Amino acid sequence: MLSRLSRSRAVAVCALPVVALLATAVSVPLPFAVAQPGMTADVLGENDGAPVITISGTPTRATTGQLRMTTIEATGPDTDVSLGQVIDGWFRTDRAVLPRDSVYPSGNSVKEIEQHNAEQMKQSQDAATRAALKYLDLGGKKVKVTLKLADVGGPSAGLLFTLGIIDKLDGDGSGGDLTGGRTIAGTGTIDEAGRVGAVGGVALKTRAARRDGATVFLVPKAECSDAKAELPKGLRLVPVTTLKSAVDALVALEKGKGPVPGC
Repeated sequence: MLSRLSRSRAVAVCALPVVALLATAVSVPLPFAVAQPGMTADVLGENDGAPVITISGTPTRATTGQLRMTTIEATGPDTDVSLGQVIDGWFRTDRAVLPRDSVYPSGNSVKEIEQHNAEQMKQSQDAATRAALKYLDLGGKKVKVTLKLADVGGPSAGLLFTLGIIDKLDGDGSGGDLTGGRTIAGTGTIDEAGRVGAVGGVALKTRAARRDGATVFLVPKAECSDAKAELPKGLRLVPVTTLKSAVDALVALEKGKGPVPGC
């Protein structure tokens, strides 16, 4: 014969499977990656003891200020992310929870992903070089540009590479620096025609930029709203769509005249 449970005892008994389920869910790996602000590097300076930009075949100029490319750091493609980490990431402004497939190509091994990112970086560097030389009408000259940035993959440094090459060769076009002596940071892909493309992760990249001293951040115009969402105090957003718009905005900032777009 079954006896009737008291209400409190019945609730406790029913709660046990729920608690067990939640405890299991917290430890089960989920298909997410957790990202945070990553390193930044001044493309006008050195990285790992070597110049980021080396140019031969034409005179170069000394520069002041910095042009810092920005990155995010994400948990690896083979790293297990738990429900606890996901929930923690949702409530933090210095973290972002992203579908793993949006960060790493699905089904690829760690080695394949690293190779893919390295290839994207090489393609980005080649496009940046061609875009800069085309902008300066040096495309037909025997100018050699070498770009070197250790432990960074992907195409998102393209815009900053291009601006760095231009600053080292021509500055603002009238003897000054593109940076105006400031620490400028930014992100964005670039193609040979000088078109700037979106990259993702800009809210985390603005934090990395401000942490490392930037006061101006160049952002692909399509990502203005994402960049504004958690914008650090003291960092000015400048939206760009092309290489020319980026150069024009920096020159206007440097000279203190002319329109400087904002998000």
